[in-house]
Amino acid sequence: MIKVLIVDDDRLVCESLKIILQADPEIEIVGTGGSGREGVELYERLLPDVLLMDIRMEGMTGLEAGEIILASRPDARILYLTTFSDDDYIIQALRIGAKGYLLKQKFDSIAPAIKAVQSGQSVFGSEIVTRLPDLMQHTQHADYERYGISSKEREVISLVAKGMNNREIAESLFLSEGTVRNYLSSILDKLNLRDRTQLAVFYYNHPFE
Repeated sequence: MIKVLIVDDDRLVCESLKIILQADPEIEIVGTGGSGREGVELYERLLPDVLLMDIRMEGMTGLEAGEIILASRPDARILYLTTFSDDDYIIQALRIGAKGYLLKQKFDSIAPAIKAVQSGQSVFGSEIVTRLPDLMQHTQHADYERYGISSKEREVISLVAKGMNNREIAESLFLSEGTVRNYLSSILDKLNLRDRTQLAVFYYNHPFE
């Protein structure tokens, strides 16, 4: 059973989400909140598997709340659900380490996204992944050799940044999916990153020379 905390300042949205998600036998709603500050307090008290949270809220925003939570709980799985496909919001969500960013128009995708996040995946819609190159500003080149990144690992990084999953990368590089997973694990360890989403952000901020 996946324990989910819902935080949204629109009580009707909260209740609607609760009804929709509770219909799934694999999901349990452990609590609901109406503000970013309440989200922080409820998270610490309930320690849900996934926090489903709005971004624009009075007082403390969902992004501010997420940053506070992730500072003390780096493994927190935060999935943002918002009506705004705002570039700045997407960039901030990526940078603080959120596990997903969904638009409220796609309610049927929420339960599958929660399950994907619980299993360790990051869930950013294709419409967001394809915008990453434009969203992320190339600030400086990184010395990948200093991190011990091999040429093959660079190939994996560039394909991850294009939004490819492990199967697609394996097919592109003529490798097994297990080998791709091993490469990805090694890359994340060397760069001290949490997941492939952070890796894509790192690449777009530090492109190959």
